[in-house]
Amino acid sequence: MKSGDRSKGISPPKIAARLRAFTPARVGLGRAGVSQQTRDVLDFQLCHAQARDAVHARMDAAAIQRTIASIAGTEAIRLHSAAPDRSTYLQRPDLGRKLDSKSCETLARLESSSCDVALIVADGLSALAIERHVGPLFSELLPRLAGWKLAPVCVVEQGRVAIGDEIGSALCAQISVVLIGERPGLSSPDSLGAYITWAPRAGRTDAERSCISNIRAEGLSYNDAAEQLANCLAAARRNRLTGTALGEATRVLPEAGRNGARP
Repeated sequence: MKSGDRSKGISPPKIAARLRAFTPARVGLGRAGVSQQTRDVLDFQLCHAQARDAVHARMDAAAIQRTIASIAGTEAIRLHSAAPDRSTYLQRPDLGRKLDSKSCETLARLESSSCDVALIVADGLSALAIERHVGPLFSELLPRLAGWKLAPVCVVEQGRVAIGDEIGSALCAQISVVLIGERPGLSSPDSLGAYITWAPRAGRTDAERSCISNIRAEGLSYNDAAEQLANCLAAARRNRLTGTALGEATRVLPEAGRNGARP
């Protein structure tokens, strides 16, 4: 790039096109005088509107139940957080972390028997992510969990990550997996995240969870996400840990004595 081009903040078209081929980020934007070009401003406004819509959208829990039933061959349990509506959910994160009384009663009526994994689907901050990606991810994930004893799948409306602690504990699960819509970005209104917690119970912190994020067609593929999830579950069961503690337990140290190196 010539110094004159740099001073004007203009990327040569060919370089800008090559950069954009590698990332959805806003790179190599052109200018009209001292302002951005109209097409780029309109694109930004569109992406911002899509992110806002994703946050406020309501999950079609009945449709998600049907999708899971068709893949898993079993009916999913429908639950609700203590946040009665979307507006309250966005203003009171604490209510999204616990179940309402009716949902607690629903879980209490289930036969209590220990299981390996509790799979929990929650809308989070992007119901769009759930509706687009849960079905394909389940199709890839469930065959990899053939040897695991699974609790009934739970679909939670107005739920946040920590609600999996209460549900996993109630289902007597060794590990809970919360599949949840992540906070939308300006290039990803439909990103799905998976949060894995060993021995779920009230009071667990985010440092005690392992996370796999950006599951979507333009990010981490369903096949790769399912493989990472299965591997993480196996590591969690083997070490009886998740989160930062699991990272420390599985860290590979340099071999002592090689070329004078020490661990």
